[in-house]
Amino acid sequence: MTEVLLRYDMRAPTFGPASTAELYASALEQAAWADRLGLDAIHLMEHHGSEDGYNPSPLTLAAAIAGRTEQIRVDPVLVVPFYDPVRLAEDLAILDIVSGGRLSVTLIAGYVAREFAMYGRELKQRPALMAEAIRVLRAAWSGEPFDRDGHLIRVTPTPLQPGGPPITMGGSSEAAARRAARLADAFQPTVGALWEVYRAACEDAGREPGPRPPRTGPAFVHISEDPDRAWAQIAPHALHENASYASWLDEAGVDAPFKSVADAEALRASGRYRVLTPDACIELARGVEQFRLTPLMGGIPPDLSWESLELFESRVLPALDRG
Repeated sequence: MTEVLLRYDMRAPTFGPASTAELYASALEQAAWADRLGLDAIHLMEHHGSEDGYNPSPLTLAAAIAGRTEQIRVDPVLVVPFYDPVRLAEDLAILDIVSGGRLSVTLIAGYVAREFAMYGRELKQRPALMAEAIRVLRAAWSGEPFDRDGHLIRVTPTPLQPGGPPITMGGSSEAAARRAARLADAFQPTVGALWEVYRAACEDAGREPGPRPPRTGPAFVHISEDPDRAWAQIAPHALHENASYASWLDEAGVDAPFKSVADAEALRASGRYRVLTPDACIELARGVEQFRLTPLMGGIPPDLSWESLELFESRVLPALDRG
């Protein structure tokens, strides 16, 4: 069975023809489209102070998407050190309620030093802030009073899902994998081998590990009857996204697939950004367990993104095993 999810980070670089407002409006329309088709999830990413307007508020966008949809799962990916844990527990509880219990949440520690400076935090605080945030979320969602810095507090209302939405931890180190084994319901590593570290740590702790991450396809796939024409339009946006991630990750010393490239053809040859005919896309999607669409990657014009989504709906989706 092939799970299909959409991913949005809402970049709007200045060279792109679409405004920030147009891109957000399109994201809401595409969420409603995905919901109508019975797709599985929408992931919403977070960064701060980015020149291209990368979405700093996934919870706000998640609430808007919940209001436009009825069945698709909504999964904001949150940089935990930037949140007050009690307020986060309250916001996520309400989001779970208004979404009808369709919320899941992925918590990450972050890695961009200047973003931590924006919030008066330091990178070295990440492990402690992650552990404290999850402790508070679990306690808050129980509905019972709990201690927070010497004060007895209670968070109301509680989420619709008993015990709160499932928590996945993301991470790129063995230490993060071991923390996830202690704290989270599942672990999403940036490097596949780390899942075995997580599994072993769960076993040592006498816990069942969360589900193994599915086999996924490329981070970006665009469908076109004329891939060369489409790539010419997409390439500036792909180069922009790749260069931005590569810069952040290089600075942080994180091992990740985004690497600097010489030009658009080198980036296309890397396989990270795929522009495929419908038939080639079907072949790719049948070989993975999770197929990801990033329709507005790097501020792609909405009209161009809709061309891909319409081909996905008419040509690709009917050929997939959806269970």
